[in-house]
Amino acid sequence: MSKARPPKKPTGSKKRVSQAAAAQSISMEPVGVEPPAKVLPYSDIDVNRWREYEDVETGSLWMINGRERQNGHQLDYHGNCVPQILTQLLTRYTKQGDVILDLFLGSGTSAIEAVNLGRKAVGVELKADMANYVRQKLEEQGKSEQVQIINGDSANQSWTGKAIQRSLKHFEQEQAQFLFLHPPYADIIRFSDSEQDLSNADSTEAFLDMFEQVCELGYDMLAPGRFAGLVIGDKYAAGELIPLGFLCMERMNRVGFKTKSIIVKNISGNEKAKGRMSNLWRYRALVGGFYIFKHEYVFLMQKPKQASGRGKRS
Repeated sequence: MSKARPPKKPTGSKKRVSQAAAAQSISMEPVGVEPPAKVLPYSDIDVNRWREYEDVETGSLWMINGRERQNGHQLDYHGNCVPQILTQLLTRYTKQGDVILDLFLGSGTSAIEAVNLGRKAVGVELKADMANYVRQKLEEQGKSEQVQIINGDSANQSWTGKAIQRSLKHFEQEQAQFLFLHPPYADIIRFSDSEQDLSNADSTEAFLDMFEQVCELGYDMLAPGRFAGLVIGDKYAAGELIPLGFLCMERMNRVGFKTKSIIVKNISGNEKAKGRMSNLWRYRALVGGFYIFKHEYVFLMQKPKQASGRGKRS
């Protein structure tokens, strides 16, 4: 009785046809059918289509050469924020309809960009004239219904906290979904004569203490698991560099925020009369033995998902 022979392995052209058929069978997928969207709890970005988000930054160095001056933005206030920073942060860390809380509203850059991106905003501004100016500007742009503006002190956790809660309830929210902080860089620019103005603090330590009070309010008003963005630069004083950015980051950590990323953004196109001062600052740098600031920081922070309360001072 003859034994059964094993099947012969394909050779030559038969082997190539067999491999091609196998490859075709593996690669066959329904034509025109896209995989279901995969979005994160805090973003509308579909990570299954990640290649399509070329304009969304994922690196820690942001080169933004010039301030956006369209879509309602204008350079109408000294020290105002670059809108593109808000574009990046809100695109990655918020969803359509989310509410952004800005505790240093200033000229309203965050509110304008929030509405541009389909979000809502609650902003707190210490100066009454500036708060009224932003209200008028938003009204002219047809964006006032999506923004609540509070004229108050962001370090006053009692009065301002209650005002923020009322504004959040106006949008049917208990807490905000993103916190934005762009405080004065200590006393580099003095914005008012008010004692509550952080730019009038009589020392770096006093500035940081006031800033920490603002952070406590922001922490309480932010939903657990959601993110905060802090934009700030450093300063020189008495021949010494004061690392305001990292000192403020540490105060946010004290309150309970966790640091997620530190982004360096170049300073370009955001200061009036900068060109006329460039040579003077170059001379001062050579004489004083220091380097001219060409950057500021964007600190990305997160409130823990299981936040049970603010952190305690060490």
